[in-house]
Amino acid sequence: MERQDLLLVERRGHVATLTLNRPERLNALNFELFAELMKQWPLLDADPTIRSIVFTGAGRGFCAGLDLSRPLSAGPVTPTPDAPTGEIPGYTARQADVYKPVITAVNGVCAGGGLHFVIDSDIVIASESATFFDPHLNVGRVDAMESVGLAKTVGFGPAVRLMLLGRNERITAPRALEVGLVSEVVPDGQLMDRATELAEAVATCAPLATQISLRNLWDSMNYGIYEALERGTKKLRDYDGHADEIEGAKAFMEKREPQWTT
Repeated sequence: MERQDLLLVERRGHVATLTLNRPERLNALNFELFAELMKQWPLLDADPTIRSIVFTGAGRGFCAGLDLSRPLSAGPVTPTPDAPTGEIPGYTARQADVYKPVITAVNGVCAGGGLHFVIDSDIVIASESATFFDPHLNVGRVDAMESVGLAKTVGFGPAVRLMLLGRNERITAPRALEVGLVSEVVPDGQLMDRATELAEAVATCAPLATQISLRNLWDSMNYGIYEALERGTKKLRDYDGHADEIEGAKAFMEKREPQWTT
């Protein structure tokens, strides 16, 4: 395991695990942690041995959102103070344009900016004790990104309720499952084993085909159905004849595990 001050990175086989490591602050996000995340996603993307990624938090909380302990007199509390206005940050996989599958394991409180990791993940599971809420409006901040992402994933109704009620209502893990915020709830002590199991299952698939398919599915949310299908068909045609496509069919017929080239 590679130890960094605020982020733990572990590689095991074809799976990498990223763990937010500020347990004393419920893994609240500060400038230094943002910088570590923005550095790690491209590194994992460039590592050909890594096919899927587990994302979680250390201790009793997943991520409490932005660390507001920074004095307001120090200026705006933003992850990239020097970035051009309107530029989307790069501290989640999707923001960093990384399309290796991400399995997020929510192990406690997930609040505010912590919701970015949920919104931008491919599979999200939660422990039974996990809770979700969005306190932006309670602390006088504009909710400009989390609510938009949630409206895309769980629908307008749950998203606007989460935004307006803020810390006055916490979504429990069972309720998160009902509205589609997570896809599975597991006992607290089994969370990481289950997340790793899912990541290892995903890692058995053809890596390049997986990333192309994942990017296509995420991109499709920006288009109408016909344009999305046209764009997907083009990606399919571009991949036709790839060595992994040939190997996959051959391995299936020979009843053996495929040996992927990427």
